[in-house]
Amino acid sequence: MNSDILPPNEPVLTYRPHSEERSVLTSELNAQLSAVVEIPVVIGASRVVSGDTVGVTRPDQHDHVLAQVSQASPLDVQRAIEAAVSAQHDWARWSFEDRAAVFLKAADMLAGPWRQRLNAATMLGQGKTVQQAEIDSACELIDFLRFNVSFARQIHAMQPRSPKGVSNSLEYRPLEGFVYAATPFNFTAIGGNLACAPALMGNTVVWKPAATAALSNYLFLQLLEEAGLPPGVINFVPGDAATITQAVLASREFAGLHFTGSTMVFDSLWRSASANLTQYRSYPRLVGETGGKDFVLAHPSADVDTLSIALIRGAFEYQGQKCSAASRAYIPSSLWPAVKERLVVAVADIKMGRVTDFENFMSAVIDRKAFSRIEGYLVAARSDATARIVAGGSSDDKTGYFIEPTVIEVFDPEAVTMREEIFGPVLSVYVYPDAKWDEVLRLVDETSPYALTGAVFAQERSAVVSARDALSFSAGNFYINDKPTGAVVGQQPFGGARRSGTNDKAGSPLNLLRWVSPRTIKETRVADRSYGYPHMTAS
Repeated sequence: MNSDILPPNEPVLTYRPHSEERSVLTSELNAQLSAVVEIPVVIGASRVVSGDTVGVTRPDQHDHVLAQVSQASPLDVQRAIEAAVSAQHDWARWSFEDRAAVFLKAADMLAGPWRQRLNAATMLGQGKTVQQAEIDSACELIDFLRFNVSFARQIHAMQPRSPKGVSNSLEYRPLEGFVYAATPFNFTAIGGNLACAPALMGNTVVWKPAATAALSNYLFLQLLEEAGLPPGVINFVPGDAATITQAVLASREFAGLHFTGSTMVFDSLWRSASANLTQYRSYPRLVGETGGKDFVLAHPSADVDTLSIALIRGAFEYQGQKCSAASRAYIPSSLWPAVKERLVVAVADIKMGRVTDFENFMSAVIDRKAFSRIEGYLVAARSDATARIVAGGSSDDKTGYFIEPTVIEVFDPEAVTMREEIFGPVLSVYVYPDAKWDEVLRLVDETSPYALTGAVFAQERSAVVSARDALSFSAGNFYINDKPTGAVVGQQPFGGARRSGTNDKAGSPLNLLRWVSPRTIKETRVADRSYGYPHMTAS
């Protein structure tokens, strides 16, 4: 990446008491709390309101309905596919700069009058605190919109050489067909980027948002429309995942999948696409970021305070509902007493409650299904002789889906909470003998099938070098003396391999290259007039 031509990252607002942004956000929160939004299926220029709806409720107050979301029928999905295929003819023929202008305008609108509308919807619908919403639905989404334009310009600038008399060029065509964007609940920015990145490159999209993120995602679609996005370029089809996916993958025009979600679902999508392979126009592009079991590895030379803060923020921000969240830690025995003390004090001090109270560090997990799954791990840990809950461990779903931040010390490095993705505020710690550094490196690498993010903490440079080498394939995003969360667009391109996905690096040109099918064009200006070659001349 040429950093000289990249835009600056969007500044993170602080929302301090009495600040203007805090006042505007509070007003927007109150406005959204007093209304129930009717969210339609959006197909081309049509809004389809169905009698079959699903409510979007607040995770931190689950009896409060924020929106009613129409559910797409199989016929709606088919019509959305047809709208996408029809719209691509004109959209792909727009100049790149005309397409880019839509997304750059959307970025400016989001940085301005739409900022608190998206932040409020993300806070209420997805259970994010003001800090977590600001870095997601404002800053990261703005950065995706702006940086992707710069990345795409770099791609278009990659052209072959043209010798005298010949003009050679690469044309970065979109894929032939439509892209299916299946997006998660936990990041409004990911939802927006999964739909917008292919569209920027000339593709048209069928977008299935996560049910629990439908409010913020629909508002973002409205923002794109106001910024000038033509009908049919991005078609919004909330509804039953199996129903929508079956219709999408059965279409001859299916050209690509842009996915973030569970490994199990991505596996299923890949298998289904493979089963239909011979009926597609082209081999579809399958791009996915899936699960993680992200590690923090501390060397005996690690700074205890830095390590402890990274564990608290990395494991418990947004209730651990980040693909990159720290969920397994390896701490040397010499440091564990001091680290444990800091974790216990922090867990007791953390304020947890409704997102409308800006003093809270955490709020509720996304829904009852998530609550029950996470609670199951806590129940099992309480009766496991090889584990001990050292901080937190309680839960309460009476008014909201609240899981207390929890630290589990495990005595078996292969314990289930060291291997399986929990996707909640649960950190498992294995304490290893200081002299077993090489052995613990192997444990970190081999315990989990995932390879998304990881961090090493050490003041001795030799330890950093050895960890970076031994864990070369253990994390697609590797952090040194920092928490394994918080990748910034244009700074840390994001993605992992192994069972964590295809590692196509959102927030970089690498991802955008997946949404083009280049054509090489050679134009000869002065053609030969004879089929013969010099060696054929008679002596």
